[in-house]
Amino acid sequence: MGSSSARTKFGILDMEINFLSKILFFLMFLMTVLFLLLQWTEPEYIPIQFMRMIILLSSIIPISMRVNLDFAKLFYSYSINNDKMIEGTIARNSNIPE
Repeated sequence: MGSSSARTKFGILDMEINFLSKILFFLMFLMTVLFLLLQWTEPEYIPIQFMRMIILLSSIIPISMRVNLDFAKLFYSYSINNDKMIEGTIARNSNIPE
């Protein structure tokens, strides 16, 4: 039973943030294409305009959302470890608070 590779476990919040990030990326890509169609330029400038729009719209995907979630999990794990009401408890995984 131990010969198979261990599967990676994700928390519910991690999966939801990944799903939302994928939706936001698709929305950003769609908006970029729409803006390129609305703003007609010479064909040789289309790759430059595409990259410009991607860079401008990249703020749609908030990286801070992932960072805040990780810091919250770290804080909650620390709080579980230092809680006097449940002595001897050790949070060995950051998904324990979920």
